[in-house]
Amino acid sequence: MYLYIGNDIVINTNDIIGIFDSDNTTVSKETRKFLNLSESGGRIINASSDIPKSFIICRDRKSGEKITYLCQLSPATLQKRKIPV
Repeated sequence: MYLYIGNDIVINTNDIIGIFDSDNTTVSKETRKFLNLSESGGRIINASSDIPKSFIICRDRKSGEKITYLCQLSPATLQKRKIPV
């Protein structure tokens, strides 16, 4: 299945490691450190034209690295958006 996260970005659900609520998880120092390292490493893709409500960590099939998508949709909304193929 695939997940549409906005801004014409679709993710294969098999590649998703986790979907996280930005408000609840970014209070943690470790989460902020992970996001800062991802950003400095060029591994963040912003799929949001507004303040992100969630972030999705995925595995890149080619490199095996983790890619983080910032999304303006809540995790609950993303759960409802799975597209079967």
